[in-house]
Amino acid sequence: MMPLMLANAGEENVIKKVGGMPGVRVHLENLGFVPGGVITVVAAIGGNLIVNVKDSRVAISREMASKIMI
Repeated sequence: MMPLMLANAGEENVIKKVGGMPGVRVHLENLGFVPGGVITVVAAIGGNLIVNVKDSRVAISREMASKIMI
């Protein structure tokens, strides 16, 4: 298991765990970051990530990406 921010662009990964404070977890789950979900890193720009999750592109900060374990 490793944080999402260490994933390579273009690789499909499965979300194992979403950590952080309860409010952060709920926010991420509302965006589609749920355990068992498939996620692909599209690009890393300035430490932030653009990812495909549930057929949507989402930009997340480095801090949030560190709370998503794959």
